[in-house]
Amino acid sequence: MTDLATGKTSGADPNYEKLRGAIVRGDIAPNSRLVESDISSSFEMSRGAVRNALIRLEQEGLVVREPHRGARVRHVSDREAIEILQARAVLEGLTVRVAAERIDDAGAERLQERLALHRELLDAGDLLGASDANAELHALLVELSGHSTAQHLIRGLNAQMVRYQYRTILIPGRPAASQAEHAAIVEAVVAREPGKAEEAMRRHLFNVAEALQRGRLRRIDSASRGVM
Repeated sequence: MTDLATGKTSGADPNYEKLRGAIVRGDIAPNSRLVESDISSSFEMSRGAVRNALIRLEQEGLVVREPHRGARVRHVSDREAIEILQARAVLEGLTVRVAAERIDDAGAERLQERLALHRELLDAGDLLGASDANAELHALLVELSGHSTAQHLIRGLNAQMVRYQYRTILIPGRPAASQAEHAAIVEAVVAREPGKAEEAMRRHLFNVAEALQRGRLRRIDSASRGVM
């Protein structure tokens, strides 16, 4: 089972997960060189474990290996980030449609609690905390769908976007829009309205993609993570 917010898979190789987590969180910045001896020392991994982890990360699209230059963390361009958001709009639209069809009272309560937390953080002016709450809300929606194929695909796309050093929540006017968009998604899922839920999710993520396309996003340091 995969935690969509962190991207961690239960039962996975702990060495791989340690290195993957550092890349996904932004602890290792895009385009950084991945020197086997340095990773082995920093992460207390054998050289063999490092090599195996790098192979898996390359297959996942998080690492690029270049002849005579070694491995580096793959950088995601603006254009690719927009495409990722557009793909997520379709996939997450599907997951909220399914979630709305199968939601129970316990699931509805969990969604409303996450949405309330997001609102509280925005009201308190904690924009980065609200962005993390956004990621958790999206992860919960995907989890509640029970759609394992979509979960797997979204996990890979999220790994790319979390490392993309942008926070759309920092755009003037975006916090209020984000709250309204997420509220519409949760309201439709809780009301068991699949079509409205899918439309609301697609609209939300396409809005994020359009904001990025207009070039209004601000780059921030690697300690600040999250999307939407």
